[in-house]
Amino acid sequence: MNTQLKLGQNLDDYEDFYNMLTDSHHDLDDGQSRMLDAELVLLLANHIGDLNVLRQAFALARVNVERALPAK
Repeated sequence: MNTQLKLGQNLDDYEDFYNMLTDSHHDLDDGQSRMLDAELVLLLANHIGDLNVLRQAFALARVNVERALPAK
C-alpha cells in the first residue's frame, strides 16, 4: 500500500469521539492512562496496516508536539 495520511475531516462526530476518548481514561492513574494510549496506538496501527501512513502520522504528531511544547 502507498496511501497518504488523511488530514481532512474523516469522523462523523468529533465531540462524540472526544467524549469516548476522555471517558476511556476516567478513573485511571497516569501510568494506566499512558498504557491505554499505547494500547490504542497499537490496535489502531494494526487496523490501519499501512506503514507509510503510520510513518506520516508519527512524523506529523512529533512535529505538532515539538511546535506546541518546544524542548527546554
